[in-house]
Amino acid sequence: MLKRAEPQPINAVPVRHPGRWAGATIILLFLTLVAQSLVTNVNFHWDIVGSYILDTLVVQGIGWTLLLTVLSMILAILLAILLAFMRQSDNPLFRYASWFWVWFFRGTPVYTQLVFWGLISTLYPKISVGVPFGPELFLLTTQDLINAGVAAVLGLGLNESAYLAEIFRAGLRAVDNGQMEAAEALGMRKSKIMWRIILPQAMRIIVPPTGNETIGMLKTTSLVLAVPFTLDLTFVTNGIANRTYLPIPLLIVAAIWYLSITSLLMVGQHYIERHFGKGVDNLVPAPVKAAQTMTATNTTPTSIPKEGGEK
Repeated sequence: MLKRAEPQPINAVPVRHPGRWAGATIILLFLTLVAQSLVTNVNFHWDIVGSYILDTLVVQGIGWTLLLTVLSMILAILLAILLAFMRQSDNPLFRYASWFWVWFFRGTPVYTQLVFWGLISTLYPKISVGVPFGPELFLLTTQDLINAGVAAVLGLGLNESAYLAEIFRAGLRAVDNGQMEAAEALGMRKSKIMWRIILPQAMRIIVPPTGNETIGMLKTTSLVLAVPFTLDLTFVTNGIANRTYLPIPLLIVAAIWYLSITSLLMVGQHYIERHFGKGVDNLVPAPVKAAQTMTATNTTPTSIPKEGGEK
């Protein structure tokens, strides 16, 4: 009998990626040129940026921008939940009303809607409440009831509710129907099933796009001049730029603040996603797990016998 040869490990040679190194070199060169331009170009007026970055009017504008964002998103989320439930209703009137709302507010520009709310007092100078074809109980002036701030929140919130309604509806539909059937078999009311079972499971799908919409809402507040609302960050920085005749450094001030707030929102979104993704994000689908196993098997050093081994 022939003697069995001892197995020897394969001398694996790592795959080289010259394209990656070339791409990284180009990116680093580009970033170096950008940094040099930012430092050496005096037209950026970094001294003006530093003097206005914490200006009182700018800080107040940030506060109003955040307030508009929060109030508009609260209104939009409440309406979106209601609209998503209406789209899931067995009542055709609820379904058609929800569809019409989404169709209208998604189909018209947000700037047009803000202009409309800014001119609402022109269309309806007074709002009266009373018995139809009967006596009038009390009368309100529209301009006093819907000021610039209220009009801005209404314009932004109603427009955003149409987009969030579709996000919420997609999240609700992603939950398996068996969850609803099992809860109904236990005798739970449909409204309680939605709030206690379906919606919590749908949140892991709803949260990421809702976070993106919140960031978009923060930047959309720059359009409230159409109302007109003149206290937000964009309007304040534009006003200072018009007085100093230096628009670029004030645009940089606004951009820095928007980037800072957006970064904080992204951090908060990350933790919210991780909270609602507990027990789900760590699960690896079977096809992916099989592919990972095959890859690990193929990349593990193996042994082969030398030539002349046992036949």
